[in-house]
Amino acid sequence: MYGYEIIKYKRKLNKKKVFFTILIFLLIIGISVGSAICAVEAQKAEERKQQEIVEQQEKEKRLIEEEKERKQQEEIKRKEDLVHQEAFTEEQLQTLEDIYDDVGEKRVFLTFDDGPTEAVTPFILDLLKKENIKATFFVLGSRVEDNPELVQREYKEGHYIGNHGYTHVYSEIYKNTDTVFEEYNYTEEAIRNALEDPNYHSKLFRFPGGSVGGYYKKVKSYAYDSLKENGIASVDWNSLSRDAEGASTTEELFNNVVETIGDKQSVVILMHDASDKILT
Repeated sequence: MYGYEIIKYKRKLNKKKVFFTILIFLLIIGISVGSAICAVEAQKAEERKQQEIVEQQEKEKRLIEEEKERKQQEEIKRKEDLVHQEAFTEEQLQTLEDIYDDVGEKRVFLTFDDGPTEAVTPFILDLLKKENIKATFFVLGSRVEDNPELVQREYKEGHYIGNHGYTHVYSEIYKNTDTVFEEYNYTEEAIRNALEDPNYHSKLFRFPGGSVGGYYKKVKSYAYDSLKENGIASVDWNSLSRDAEGASTTEELFNNVVETIGDKQSVVILMHDASDKILT
């Protein structure tokens, strides 16, 4: 009887061992399966993360492309806006290009750059009014914003308001053709605001430093053609007082004009009404 109990106990013990062995085995399988599932989920999470990164990069790329496209369209529209009903015709553009040609009589055009300024421009306007002479003022946009009343006076007294860019800083103006257009447009807007006339277009640009030669001659050449394509004329000069080159007396200024006129029959004189040009 005792032996039977022992055998019975051993069988019971063996069953427990088998049970625990199976349990441990199942636990190991469960842990392994759990680990595998976690690994799979982690991999999926990583894949989702990578996919999100890719999608974000693609989104950013699309936004960059869209912004680039938007700017390109704005640039196209900006240039198209320059082609307006008031643009010079081809015939008028040619007339201005031929301004230095002999037309059978002597003629002179007075032009003043770099204004307007309170220190000089009013005196020039007073004298022009007294002598009933009309001139062209190639204004700087930055100075137009500072002296809108002088631009109004120039216009009301019958002078032509031309465009001389906004800054007169060569490195800014002549970065490329677009920056020439930008300077032109900024100044046009400044003139319109000063005159309180949203429809005013000067249509006439004088390149700071002249339209040919110099360090930026290639950009100038491209910009000149581009302006012309948009009905905007450019005029330089063929006589100058050298008031921006150190002439120190009125006699010297006058003699420089006479000397550079020579035997020309059609003359465009370059002068300045910047604040340090009182001798002009």
